[in-house]
Amino acid sequence: MLRTRLFADPQNVLLHDAVLETCRRLPDKIALVDTSTDPGRHFTYAEYGDVVERMARGFVAAGLKPGQVVGIWLPNSWEFAVAYHAATLAGGFATPLNPAYREREVRYQLENSGATLLVSDGSLLKDVSLQGLADLRRVYFTRNAHGGAAHISELLRPHAVSPPHPDQPTNEALAALPYSSGTTGLPKGVMLSHFNLVANVYQILGPNTSSLNGADTVLCFLPLYHIYGLTVGLNTMLMSGGTLVLMPRFNIQDMMRVLVEERITMAPMVPPAINAVCHAAEQGLFPREHCLKWIKSGAAPLAPELARRFTALTGVIVNQGYGMTEASPVTHVGYVHPPELNRPWTIGQPLAQTECRIVDENENDVALGMRGELVMRGPQFMRGYWKEPQATAAVLRDGWYWSGDIATRDAEDFYCIVDRRKEMIKYKGFPVAPAEVEAVLLEHPAVRDCGVVARPDTDAGEIPCAFVVLREGQTASAKMQSDLMGWVSQRLTGYKQPREVHFVDALPRTPSGKILRRELRKSFG
Repeated sequence: MLRTRLFADPQNVLLHDAVLETCRRLPDKIALVDTSTDPGRHFTYAEYGDVVERMARGFVAAGLKPGQVVGIWLPNSWEFAVAYHAATLAGGFATPLNPAYREREVRYQLENSGATLLVSDGSLLKDVSLQGLADLRRVYFTRNAHGGAAHISELLRPHAVSPPHPDQPTNEALAALPYSSGTTGLPKGVMLSHFNLVANVYQILGPNTSSLNGADTVLCFLPLYHIYGLTVGLNTMLMSGGTLVLMPRFNIQDMMRVLVEERITMAPMVPPAINAVCHAAEQGLFPREHCLKWIKSGAAPLAPELARRFTALTGVIVNQGYGMTEASPVTHVGYVHPPELNRPWTIGQPLAQTECRIVDENENDVALGMRGELVMRGPQFMRGYWKEPQATAAVLRDGWYWSGDIATRDAEDFYCIVDRRKEMIKYKGFPVAPAEVEAVLLEHPAVRDCGVVARPDTDAGEIPCAFVVLREGQTASAKMQSDLMGWVSQRLTGYKQPREVHFVDALPRTPSGKILRRELRKSFG
């Protein structure tokens, strides 16, 4: 085993303390670059630490109590990063929201989490009503004003208060509440403690793991509301002493420019973005004068041919990893060095202190090379789902997390994900819960029944497709298809919208009434 040690001991380390320690140690080094401003805004570690501490005092002065929730509904920006670390320093924790969310999704997460404060922007708030959210006391905007919201400068002005002293051990105190649909169903809050998140960063930075260190400049267009961007981008860089360059979203032209201007050495990516870079390189748009050494692929399966093609076109090493929100998120990652261990067609080997089993339907361990469900445990795994004890018990059993993914393991302990039992759809790396889309479709007056499944797609990985049974008197037509897709797009963020609607007379179901999704998928051939 090459991976036996963490970068440091995560016991009793608060996430924000690990970041602030770097701020004190490297005050003059650039910590964060926000490319969403013109010109881009650069923060030294000293400046970043100062603004985190000021905002934390602002949160306390605004009435945030230990254990309370701060909603952060923003695209990638310095304000997102600062609000996240300030929330935990102030004794609370953040629940990050997708900036593409519609009102229905925003209200659900804020209400379910019980968020008391919200940091957002007028460009997002203008289309959403927050009336009736009993716990939400104050809303702040960052760059564009919104009636009823205070400017974020209110949080940053001097306040004669101090952050509270922690009253919970780090393995109990929450540091993030991202929402995930888990293996099925509607979004659930994933309770990640300080210990979970710090341990995962120390696993990523440990010997023989990621090759990331304080000399790196990492480009992050992955959304910080997603645990992949939050951990592998923000927390790992600011705890290691490197520089993080934020882009608000993926844009191939901007990426090519920033690679050169900021001398990027590494970028966490997803397969659709890797594919886009390949297309750009084939058109001669990939810069020759770059410092990019390697990229990490995650959030969705990586086709072996795509990894080979990317390296052939750019000369940049591809390193695949694997994880889930419930694991903070990383459990496996490949190797950049030595070259003979770089096998991007696999998800690599487990991180230090991550135990893995592959089991059959009777929960017995399978032989090497055989398929089975991947079951894991380690310091990075969540405390459970927020207010969902039954859902927690379904995936956390005796300390082991049941992933729902089907994997194989070879004699050298390299793992491959070959299938999954869970119903989740991965559209460009973003999880889509069929049950959530089905619930919206069933609200349409023309729909009697429906089922949503994934269809393989070259560019997106998978696309959501709906099978719909219409009510009597309704007619299947191209207009009806368009109406149903529009109905969903008005209520759920764009990537959850079905790309195809198929009309059927009835849905295949089990005797207990569960949709037989595999039968629906067979219609794709």
